[in-house]
This record gives sequence, C-alpha cells and structure tokens, in this order.
Amino acid sequence: MKIKEIHTYLVRPRWGFVEIETDDGYTGWGEPVIEGRAATVKACVEEMKPYLLGEDPGNIEDIWTKLYRAGFYRGGPVMMSAMAGIDQALWDIKGKKFNAPVYELLGGKCREKMRMYSWVGGDRPSDVAAAAKERKDAGFTAVKMNATEELQIVDSYDKIDAVLERVASIRDACGKYFGIAIDFHGRVHKPMAKILAKKLEEFAPMFIEEPVLCENMEEFKEIARIANIPIATGERLFTKYDFRRLLNAGGVDIIQPDLSHAGGITEVKKIAAMAEAYDVALAPHCPLGPVALSACLQVDAVSYNAFIQEQSMGIHYNQGHGVLDFIKNPQVYAFEKGYAKFPQGPGLGMEINKELMAEENKNPHEWKNPVWRHEDGSIAEW
Repeated sequence: MKIKEIHTYLVRPRWGFVEIETDDGYTGWGEPVIEGRAATVKACVEEMKPYLLGEDPGNIEDIWTKLYRAGFYRGGPVMMSAMAGIDQALWDIKGKKFNAPVYELLGGKCREKMRMYSWVGGDRPSDVAAAAKERKDAGFTAVKMNATEELQIVDSYDKIDAVLERVASIRDACGKYFGIAIDFHGRVHKPMAKILAKKLEEFAPMFIEEPVLCENMEEFKEIARIANIPIATGERLFTKYDFRRLLNAGGVDIIQPDLSHAGGITEVKKIAAMAEAYDVALAPHCPLGPVALSACLQVDAVSYNAFIQEQSMGIHYNQGHGVLDFIKNPQVYAFEKGYAKFPQGPGLGMEINKELMAEENKNPHEWKNPVWRHEDGSIAEW
C-alpha cells in the first residue's frame, strides 16, 4: 500500500481537514488546524506532501518521526498541527485496512464510555445559569464556561465579583454536585488569577483551566498552594517535551493536549502515558470538528487517566456549520446521560460528507479571533 493523493480543505466554521488516499482504495481523514491560522497549517500540510507521497501509510511511527526529526526546525503550533492531521488520517487508514476502530489497534479500550461536557456562555459570558440547566436537562453532568472578559494585569474587584455571581448562579441552578469547569482562557495574569482562584474555591469547581498561560507554567504551583481546585492546562502545548516541562514544574492536575495540535494520536498517546506516571488526569481539548473529536475518543478509550472529554456541539464558535454536518453517520455521537460511546466503525469511524466538504472548500473560511483592547487602549488577551 502506498500514499497516492493528499487533499486539503478549509470549511466553516473555522476548521481544516486533510484527506489521504492510497493506491489500493483506502481513504483516511484528519483535522489539521490552528484556530485563526487555518490557511497557514494547510500550507504546512502541502509542504509535507513530498515526505508522504509513495510512502506506506501503515508505517505511522516512521512517518511521524520523519516529519518531526528530518526538519532542522521542529515543534510549535503550525508544524505539530499539520502533523496531527496527517497522523489522524494515517490511523484512519490503518483501522480501515484491519477493519477495526483505532482504539483496538492501540491495545483495546479500558472503559466502555466517556463522560462528556458541554460549553455555555460564549466569549463574554452571560445568562450561564439557564444554559447550564438546559445542558443538565439534556443529560450532561458538567459544563465549561469562560470565567471572565478581558482582565488587565491588575484589575478591579467588580470584574471578580461578576465571575463569582455567574458561577454561583450555575451552582444554584444545577445543584451541589454538577460539574463546573471554569476556563480562565489565558486572559488572567498572575496577580488577578490568585485572587480569582481563591474566591472560586467556595463553589467547588471541577477544575479551573489556564489560570495563567503555559508560558508562565512555573506559576501553577503558587496558584495551587492558594486554592484547593484542580488546575487544568495544555491546549497550547504541542509535544511530549513541552508536557515534560509542565509535569516537572508541578501544580497541574489535569492535562489538556489537543489531538489536532499536539502531533495527533501517536504523540498524545505518549503524552497521556507520561501524565499517568505523574498521577495527572487527561481531558483532551477539542473545540473542533468531528474527526478531531473521534481522535480524542480513541485516545480516551485506551488511557486510564482520561476522565472527561470536551466537544463543540453548541459552542459559540460554530457558526454556519456544526460537528454533525460533515459526517453521514451522526448517530456515532449520540450522547446518553452525559456519556458518549466510542465510535464502532473501522478507523476513526467517520463517514465523511465529502460533497459538502468540497463545496465549502470553494470559499475557504478566513476565521480570525477577535482583537480586544482594555479601556486604556492596550491589547488584551483573548
């Protein structure tokens, strides 16, 4: 079997896909993208084509290693996201060849289903209690919300109080044991993160996410000393070497590698195993499309430390199309009582709607995240 053709697609709302075809008729799909830099990642996939055409797609470890180590410059969001989508597509092909889900080829699943959470609130969160109650009534046992709008490095307590009021409203609406994950989104700098984390403790959140950016990962230990809330992070880390530094720095309880950013299934499986050795939980980041979500679930199925999975159905970013639009078997994502069963089909288990993919690709999206400024005119973290 040899790789014959590679096609790339940019489709709404903000996603990128790669399709790899073999000379004996197998097709694999991956989702290589960096939100806001989709065209750049697509170009990187195109640059990698000469390393792939004519190769045996079954040699996934060798291909991954060549794409990573044969280049003098390596790592980072663009190259690792391009590799992630390629890696997903290769696993999809391998599963189809052996007529088995990817998780079976990774050693078989260690659980029967995966707990999921849903998003509420948007970038500037409001009315979160009603939205959270709606998700609870739909069967979910947990939601995630952005904690706050933009915060300057030292800001006013009225913004802190607004966060506390929103979280309190969810706790009141959904009860004591409903899971509330609070995403600081890297918008909060250490001086305010310490205050916010301490004050949120009374609401017993499931976790706080990115209380500070990973570039300041040495500060997680200080925040962990201040508040007894699990700390999650990792969506902006891209290799096992990045996560080694994070795990050694300490203070983090949950890692969130993204299967479309951190080198795909091959790399994240290794990252998950590293975290298990540190007694750190796994909750893959996935505000993306159907292929990325399936890739996450394949790793969740075989990772003992996986405990909950993000998914983007209903997320505020998804305008124009949603997760289920690009697959012909949407029943694969039928959630029940806040859990998902693992895809049963061969490979990643997705039947891609290639016709819609091709039609959308005629007018590639140009999604960019917003540029926010503080009242004084300085740039704010989004």
